[in-house]
Parts: sequence; structure tokens; C-alpha cells
Amino acid sequence: MSRWSGGSQSGLREANTAKIVDAVKRFGGLTQVELAEATSLSTATVSAIVKELSLSGLVETHPTSRSGRRAQLVTIARRAGLVAAVQIGSRSMRVRLSDVGQDVLADRSMPLPTDHAEDTVLDRITLLIIDMLGMIAADPGDLIGVCIALPAPVDPATGLIAYRGVMRRWETQPVAEVVEQRIGCPVLVEKDANLAALAEATLGTARDVKDSLFVHASYTISAGVMLNSQIYRGRAGTAGEIGHVQVDPAGSICACGQRGCLETIAGAEAVTAPLRATFGQVTFKDVIARAAAGDPGCARVVSDAATALGRVVAAAHQSLPPEVITVGGELAEAGPIFLLPFATAVRDNAPQGRTPRHDPVPSSFGKDAVLVGATIHILQSTDPSQLLEDRS
Repeated sequence: MSRWSGGSQSGLREANTAKIVDAVKRFGGLTQVELAEATSLSTATVSAIVKELSLSGLVETHPTSRSGRRAQLVTIARRAGLVAAVQIGSRSMRVRLSDVGQDVLADRSMPLPTDHAEDTVLDRITLLIIDMLGMIAADPGDLIGVCIALPAPVDPATGLIAYRGVMRRWETQPVAEVVEQRIGCPVLVEKDANLAALAEATLGTARDVKDSLFVHASYTISAGVMLNSQIYRGRAGTAGEIGHVQVDPAGSICACGQRGCLETIAGAEAVTAPLRATFGQVTFKDVIARAAAGDPGCARVVSDAATALGRVVAAAHQSLPPEVITVGGELAEAGPIFLLPFATAVRDNAPQGRTPRHDPVPSSFGKDAVLVGATIHILQSTDPSQLLEDRS
């Protein structure tokens, strides 16, 4: 009797197919031999599944060479042009290539040093995009546009960072112009929280309402505001900068130059500092992981940060009562240890008569929220069909 029943064989094949598709998306393109190594599947299994995927139109194969031998490069099939979404964080950078149907073709990330220099990072963005395009047998001419997400407010009138101090050495850099000159296609630059808010409003938890708020609780604290289903940037792009709301007039000096901003109480440094006597040079991500695993000290600092953040978000209801509040970022990855005190603080501190109808909810897209929003932003800002006509 066969070890696998018919149903089990079908499930195994589906699992193997998913492994292959995930590997191709992760690396952008692999030969069948490389796919076998990446998935620990036999070359015969890989060959059979790639053939099925190719016939279904999910993947494409292109002739290439590896170590002087001819091979077939397997890539995700793409439709009518490509978009590149770039997320620059405090400690890492991530680039995603998608087609106009928002199917992910490749997704790569790399660490960044603390206080990273803008010229080095912009060089890396350009080189990584070009490298990823090559991995899917494409070139910069296939790009419809690039959207770069920054962890800082961006003045839509100038394209420059609106607050001094929050991204040192980036403040005078016209990021969109620099990358556009290097890669040769339209480039947009936007605050990361705004893009995450756009993702939720278009495809996620806030898609059925017009006014919503995305709270980005990460190394820095920010929010993206959607009014009448549009990103609301406010004066100089500073709408939603709740991280720089003063909560303690006698508190620490913030990077923005003010004293006692929310970020000095709920940002990464504020979360990790009280634990160094116990854990040494503990990282922000370490604290979140330990909190989620039940460590009482780590859970306490995460809960305290959530409460402080919730109180500030509650105050926003005074002038802007969003119908849906979504929360994402590293702090939200702590799960209920963060979300429950955050929701309680929002509910208990909202002005009378302005209590939210629904508790805040986690992001629909998790770590991908900003990249999903960046991809949507490019597509909403561009007419792909017109661009393709211009190229023909």
C-alpha cells in the first residue's frame, strides 16, 4: 500500500508547489537546479511542478547560463510593466518588485547601520533594484515607477523631510530626484505610515470606511491619516506626527528638539533603556520577542508604551474621529500584550461622545503594510497603459 493516500499526495503537491513559488518570489528568479537546492526537493519534482506552473501562466522560464552551462531561469510571470516599492527603516531596508496586478515577483531586504548615510543607502537602493530586475529577466525600462517609504514626514511641496533631526543627514536630500536620475523612471517619496494607511484603506481593514487612522508603532512613532479615502498630509506633510506630541514637559530631549515627546516614552530607546540593567545591550526586537513569550519585565515596558501611545491616539479623536484605527509596526508584533492596553487607553481616554465604535485592530498586512501601500501609491499615481503606449 502506498504511504500516501490520494488526498495526501494532493496536499503534498500543493505544499511543494507553494515552496517553489515562495522561493522564486524571495529570490526573484532561480534555475531549476537552484530551486531544488533552495526547497530541498528533487530536480524531477521541481521540473514537473515548474512545467505545470508555466502552463498555468503563474511562472515564466527564460534561457540563461550558470557556470558556463545553459539553464532555464524560473521567474514569476509578470503583467504589463513593473513597480518597485522601497521601505527604508531605522535598521533595515526592503525592496519589493511587483507587476501592475500587484503580484509579488521578488522581495529582498538588507540591514542598515545605525545613523546610515543617505548617499550610501540611495546607492544600495539603485543597485538592489537593478540586481533584482536582472534576476527576473527584466531591466529598468520595464519599471513604471518606484515608491520610497521613509520613517519621517515628507513635505509634498519640496520632497524634503519636514522635521529636522528625525533623519539626520537626509534632511537636505531630494531623494526622489536622486533616485529618478539614477534609475530613469518616476520616483515617489512618502512617509511610511501614510502608505500603510493607504494599504488598509484600499485593501485592508479600513476599505469600507472613508476616514481611518494607521498607527505605526516601530522604532519611531507615527500615524497615517486617511480623510475621505485620501491620504491627508497636512501642512508640510506633518499630519499624523503623533510621535512628536509632548506628553511630559519635563521629559527627555527628543530628536526633533522638543522635550518629552511621545517617542521619548514609547519609541525604541524608551522601551529598551529600562531593561539594560537586567539584559545588557538588549535590542528592540529582543524586547518585543521576550514580551510576546511572557517575560514580565519586557511585557511591562511594552504595555507601558502601548498605554502612552493609546492616550495620544485617543486625544486625536477630539478633532479627527476615524471610523477605523489600525496598528502595525514592531511593537504591534508583541500581540495582545501591546494591543490590549493600547485599545484600553484609546477607549478610556477618548473625549466624551467621541469613543471609537470599534477597538483598534492589527494591520491586515503585518510587516508588508508599507510595501503594499507603496505599490498601490505608484499604481494610483500612474497610468500604466499610457506608459506602455509611449514605449511601443
